[in-house]
Amino acid sequence: MNGKIVLITGGSRSGKSVFAEQYAMNLDKKVVYIATAQVYDQEMETRVALHRTRRPANWLTIEAPYDADLAVEQAPNETNVILFDCLTLYTSNLLLSPNTPTEPEKQYQYIMKQIDKLLASARASQKTILFVTNEVGMGIVPENALARRYRDIAGIVNQKVAASSDEVYLVVSGLAVEIKKIAVTIQKEV
Repeated sequence: MNGKIVLITGGSRSGKSVFAEQYAMNLDKKVVYIATAQVYDQEMETRVALHRTRRPANWLTIEAPYDADLAVEQAPNETNVILFDCLTLYTSNLLLSPNTPTEPEKQYQYIMKQIDKLLASARASQKTILFVTNEVGMGIVPENALARRYRDIAGIVNQKVAASSDEVYLVVSGLAVEIKKIAVTIQKEV
């Protein structure tokens, strides 16, 4: 199997993770699951537990709230499929990390560099990598600067990964539509 990058996006509770899990299971029985969530409260603990119960016992889970490019590089060769859930949590982790610069432009550059490293590792792996992400910019404008910066950075991360992806699925109400093949592109005049 030749590797490819697949982006699966949608709103909260749209069914994107379930779709990604089913997609992965159809490709291979053994999957590496890269989890980016950090558990800080009961709600997140419940969400993580739900995801864990849906995964087959033979899937290998790698916790990677940071340095996800290294997690991709270290994924065992026994499988050809990696499910990365999710890019928006990973972006949030990076934005709020004590290692991230505090000045907004430097934050942006740092996060984009981390995403570039992640995409380079994904391509180099020759595995099929399914990236799950959230469409965070389709709601109201957040009231505070940090939330607006996060929304903007997450949107740009999604665009960057979509541009590098072989397939992009939008999941709405549990229904997935492959949108990259029907996307319209307009050439810029030089």
